[in-house]
Amino acid sequence: MKKVLLSLILPFYFIAVCSLLLSYLAPYVSPKSVWAIAFFGLAYPYLLLFNLIFLVSWAIAKKKWFWVSLVAILSGWMNMITLFSFGCENNSSEGKIKVLSYNVRNFDLYNWSHNKETKNKIFNFFKNESADIFCLQEFFQGDSGYFETIDTLTRLSQSVSRHVRYTLTQRKNHHWGIATFSKYPIIFKGVVPFKYKSNNICIFSDIKIGEDTVRVYNMHLQSINFGYSDYRFIEALKENNDTLDSEDIEIASKNILRRIKRAFIKRTTQAEKIIAHMNACKYPIIICGDFNDTPFSYTYHLFAKQYRDAFSESGFGFGKTYIGTMPSYRIDYIMHSSDITSSDFKIHPEELSDHYAVSCRVKVQ
Repeated sequence: MKKVLLSLILPFYFIAVCSLLLSYLAPYVSPKSVWAIAFFGLAYPYLLLFNLIFLVSWAIAKKKWFWVSLVAILSGWMNMITLFSFGCENNSSEGKIKVLSYNVRNFDLYNWSHNKETKNKIFNFFKNESADIFCLQEFFQGDSGYFETIDTLTRLSQSVSRHVRYTLTQRKNHHWGIATFSKYPIIFKGVVPFKYKSNNICIFSDIKIGEDTVRVYNMHLQSINFGYSDYRFIEALKENNDTLDSEDIEIASKNILRRIKRAFIKRTTQAEKIIAHMNACKYPIIICGDFNDTPFSYTYHLFAKQYRDAFSESGFGFGKTYIGTMPSYRIDYIMHSSDITSSDFKIHPEELSDHYAVSCRVKVQ
């Protein structure tokens, strides 16, 4: 009986181990070359969990497969480091400036939260946090007295400079885009051009801090752009909805995979363009933004090869920043060049968007 049970389990075990090993390749293989590998990277936390269950099970059963599982899991040690952080807290703020990054989901323009006070709560959040530099993604500005945000944020945050760029304007006075606000002077502004028109964007701002000049990149990389039907399908799967037939599942699954694949490839192209632009910069660099990708992705690895992740430097715990359906872990980042140190990384608990805000303190060496 035990041999029969083992013969049934082993195929699933081998699939779990091979999938975990494939996920280790995701940060190093460009989706433009082999896009399927990126899916294994996206699934890494779940693959790790499955293999840990097998590891414990083999240990209890005293089976030799325990050693295979142990080697497979430890082979991905570098992935685990990006998944968790046990960075040291440093509460001294002397000589440091506070940087905050937040995807504000258009200040709840369409009342997704079903709470008309959400916009004002976001404003109060910025007032209370009093960041020296804050970068906003999915920014919205309405002109002519409708949903004005720029003046309010400038006043509440006591900013002296701002850099706002729009990717979409409708009815001449409704603007969607990205924004950087600063209590220090912005002496130069620019945008990293992408090859194709997109609602995603990367801007940079040269900020004068005392005798130093720091370049802050604020970016919102390619979204998956799930539609309403995609979200309904995902929720139906979560609820084990029996109304879905095999044809519906096949069509919806293909559509979701197609969207994810396209996003992987576009993010790679965008990240490569931004990295090339950064390589020409003579100033210390701070990176803020919604990458729409996890720490086990090729996009993240492109930045992490050259820049330090503030979460890894001084964060603590799992690091989930996305509250929505997928991917429901860390996709919002603050990174910096090696001539900058960071401390006191924090993921803020306020649920005012489908993202959590992230912040840290930085100091130019």
